[in-house]
Amino acid sequence: MFNIEKYNSLKKSIPSGITIIAVSKTKPFEDLQEAYEIGVRDFGENYVQELVEKHEKLPKDIHWHFIGHLQSNKVKYIAPFVHLIHGVDSEKLLIEINKQGKKINRKINCLLQIYIAKEETKFGMDEQELQHVISTSPELEFVNICGLMGMASFTDNEQIIKSEFAYLKSLLQTTNNKQQTINNEPQTPNPKLQTLSMGMSADFKIAIECGSTMIRIGSMLFGERNKT
Repeated sequence: MFNIEKYNSLKKSIPSGITIIAVSKTKPFEDLQEAYEIGVRDFGENYVQELVEKHEKLPKDIHWHFIGHLQSNKVKYIAPFVHLIHGVDSEKLLIEINKQGKKINRKINCLLQIYIAKEETKFGMDEQELQHVISTSPELEFVNICGLMGMASFTDNEQIIKSEFAYLKSLLQTTNNKQQTINNEPQTPNPKLQTLSMGMSADFKIAIECGSTMIRIGSMLFGERNKT
């Protein structure tokens, strides 16, 4: 069941311009429809098959965000409709997204996932990989790199979380500054990175303090996720 009161309270408590992604993985269609009816349009899913099924059954003006670890062989299933792929964690995956976008003549919005946590279970690029991908991205005509995404360490230590988010924000700024230096033509091949997707139910307040423009909220709005 979608918690309408908490959603409305969350909207009022955060600055304008920050997108709330309602993370709806494992939740039934009815919960998403309930959220949709009060105006929610951005939903986040972790599993390709579940995302495809929900896209087929729910209203077509929903912005679907894929926020899980995406395998290259699954890109083709979501390429025709996904609004934003958050977890692009390798050049190989980005090339596959471009390939699938070309097949259907659709430019696909992506965020590059950066490894910022002190946990081996997290995915993401390091700073060197990020700069390499950015420098080669103009060759990928069917990919639109909008910004960066990161997941902080799972810890109660707010200083650790804050430092990881601050690092991601600094990477975004550094990358944009480098692009301005490299591309002095009137039309630069790489668009400015504007989206910073960081922060979940437990740490979104810290993320916003550190410059997040997009927060991924699941358990706060839908309750604990169903185990599958």
